[in-house]
Amino acid sequence: MGLRGFLAQLRQRRDVDAPVEAVGEAVAERMAQAYEAAEANDYESALAIWGPLAHQGITRAQNNIGKCFSDGLGVDRDSALALRWLTLAAEGGDPVGQRNLADVYFKGEGVQANAVRAAELYRTAAEAGDGPAQDMLSWMLVEGEMIPGALSDAKHWAEAAAAQGIVPAMTRLGMMYHNALGVERDAAAAARWWDKAAALGDADAQAMLGAAYQLGAGVPRDGVAALMWLLRAQAGASLLAEPFIHPTFAALSVAEIERARKLADLPLPEPAL
Repeated sequence: MGLRGFLAQLRQRRDVDAPVEAVGEAVAERMAQAYEAAEANDYESALAIWGPLAHQGITRAQNNIGKCFSDGLGVDRDSALALRWLTLAAEGGDPVGQRNLADVYFKGEGVQANAVRAAELYRTAAEAGDGPAQDMLSWMLVEGEMIPGALSDAKHWAEAAAAQGIVPAMTRLGMMYHNALGVERDAAAAARWWDKAAALGDADAQAMLGAAYQLGAGVPRDGVAALMWLLRAQAGASLLAEPFIHPTFAALSVAEIERARKLADLPLPEPAL
């Protein structure tokens, strides 16, 4: 995970969802100082604050230390120490710690990979309202090879994650409606979900929305819109764009292609559906 993703995890719900023990004014002030240091890429200072708080039992601080050891931020990577701190955070009830510990079990970092244990932890975090955990649990349930579960459950968690702005969950919901996974096939609903995710920058959603416009599936057929989204998807390295982009080029005039290219270079539009 890159720096931006880690900082987003640190910021996620840090005020409203921090465990009850961590809401004291003094603790909140110290945590805020640590987050500011981390955002300035000064993890040594952040860890100097989180360390004493973690030893006092502040579970979000324990999670943050574990994630630093996991990703080598301000310290050398150490999967054993990452596991220790994330386990403390998870057992203490921190949903972000539960999700990060689930990642450790899913990837097998310092422990034997265990998808079932990972799913248990993702579900615990998801039930506590953690959006990325809801998204990951939904994905595991859709895949169906790692854990048993119903597609209706996968849809429920994808919808919960999407409601929190988790973009891959929106794309997955589009795929579920497109492929009739646990729902009736609904091309219009699929296009609506892809439209939401595409406008937020998801390359696979952009590819599928482009395909929908090219085929007239759930949206009116529009070759220029199709090519615009397919070009964005291609620029985002989505492999899903490849089967559609060349037929779309072939169906358009030179003027239409130029218009689509210009549209693809503009800032992302608001959702249209």
